[in-house]
Amino acid sequence: MLAVFSLARLHRSAFFFCACIIISIFLVNWLRVALGIAMGGLAVTGVVFALVHKRIANRALWPVFGSIAMVFVLHVLAGFYTQAGNMDEYRFDLGMQLPFLILPLSFWLLPPLPSRYLRWLWELFIAMTVIAALGATINYLLHAREINESYMHSKVMPTEPDHIRFSIIVTMAIAAAVLLLAHQAIPHSWRNWVKGAVVVLALFLHLLAVRSGEMTFYALGGMAVLWLAFSRKQWQKSLLLLVTLMLLPTVSYLAFPTFRNRVYNTQEDVSKVQESSEGKNFSISARVYSYQAALAVWRDNKLIGVGKPNLEGEMARRYAKLHPQLTPEFYILPHNQYLYNLAAYGVIGLLVFCLSLFYPAWWARHRHAPLLLAQYVSIALSFLVEYTLETQIGLAFVVFFLLLALQGLMPCEESDPAWRPA
Repeated sequence: MLAVFSLARLHRSAFFFCACIIISIFLVNWLRVALGIAMGGLAVTGVVFALVHKRIANRALWPVFGSIAMVFVLHVLAGFYTQAGNMDEYRFDLGMQLPFLILPLSFWLLPPLPSRYLRWLWELFIAMTVIAALGATINYLLHAREINESYMHSKVMPTEPDHIRFSIIVTMAIAAAVLLLAHQAIPHSWRNWVKGAVVVLALFLHLLAVRSGEMTFYALGGMAVLWLAFSRKQWQKSLLLLVTLMLLPTVSYLAFPTFRNRVYNTQEDVSKVQESSEGKNFSISARVYSYQAALAVWRDNKLIGVGKPNLEGEMARRYAKLHPQLTPEFYILPHNQYLYNLAAYGVIGLLVFCLSLFYPAWWARHRHAPLLLAQYVSIALSFLVEYTLETQIGLAFVVFFLLLALQGLMPCEESDPAWRPA
């Protein structure tokens, strides 16, 4: 059995399923079941290793992996106060949140992947992001007039995956590419291609003009400026990056109608917040109304919330009271993961959620882990403007790439002089 299920073969199997997860994130609208199959395959690989080799590879790190899995437990506990009529929603939610259980278990059971596998997975992620961005750009060029106009009505160009999650994915791909280049972890023959990918993705992010992605991009860029200046004392590079970050919005405003129209739309959107009858058609205004309704739900259920399966009904009741001029088709759940969890699980649940999800960042605080830091910054900021974990793509992206970055902090038996991405 040991010969058949050797560590090398199981590592190849894990690499294959990890690659399938990355590809499936971009193809989920066509192959929705593929993402679940890939995660299941990774879990089976981990279980086979534990049974055949009679050990849990990362047993001592159970607090790190267990803290992430604790988020799934939070969803399980909501069943104790889910209304009988909402049990179907409860079961659906447990099924969707399974990555919080399956992925930490898989990586906990398996020995850390070799460094070359980690680099290949991040390179695959960058390549898939570039391909998806090019596809969206070609579609934009074919329908430029209609798409430019749609930006004046709080719409954006079609992307795969959806534009909100994709903007965060693009930002993370840029960060991964820059870090791989900075650590000279890219083969020399591919370095110019990766540099080109960074430029293409940065420009595409501004063509896409999604506020959440751009917020994350400039936050990470600002952190890079400070790190170069005060940690590395590389003042010239720091200044060059700062100037680039300052010029990008101006160039984008002049060059991209989508970016320009997004600026106009944002200004008009903010002005409509106080006018519910008009603001319902604008994204920022609609978010504000959802925040007000969610806070009203929380005030009546401060400690443990109403339970996620019951949240939609409770939100509808608060909408009817706070904004009676809005019809039900304009009711939305709060586009803020923290506020979403506050209303669903109360103060106690939000505290458990934050401690569980962000504990690995505390565990890694004294380690060199720029990829992990970039992912956590992306997650934390996206949570401010989106309920990122309430979609299959957002959930897979958050959990999988957190664990992939954590893999880089775990020692591998194979010697490799190149950077181990973490």
